[in-house]
Amino acid sequence: MAPLDDHDLSIAIQNADSPAWSVRGAAGRQLASSDRIEDLAEVIHRLLLDAQDTWVIQETAEALLARKDTIGMRYVLLAYSRADTNDAADQLGAALDCNPQWMTAEGADRLIKQYRELTTDPDAGVRHEAQQILTSLRPRQE
Repeated sequence: MAPLDDHDLSIAIQNADSPAWSVRGAAGRQLASSDRIEDLAEVIHRLLLDAQDTWVIQETAEALLARKDTIGMRYVLLAYSRADTNDAADQLGAALDCNPQWMTAEGADRLIKQYRELTTDPDAGVRHEAQQILTSLRPRQE
């Protein structure tokens, strides 16, 4: 996706508040791919915890994970740690578990590296979720 100019970015931010789930989901996908993602944290977080439709959560989370960078992963883990409904938690957990990057050795190595980095994140929720995922990947030692 091409970078959003200021006008398109402004429209996507407005669309994040649309009453239509399809418009909010499209806005989440657009905003997640922005190179100005750190300026959009509040809007993205709201979309990741959308109380009206899990499709919005799914679209936003998948777009963040498709970035293949630590910040996208961080935003999903942050929302996952703060999800206050089972629907949101289930959708975010599914996005993390079903991330297609797990299908290749290179992708899995990148994900594990990102999770390790996020175990030292300033946010306790992000640290905890990253550690939980890493723990679940290691075989149990008895």
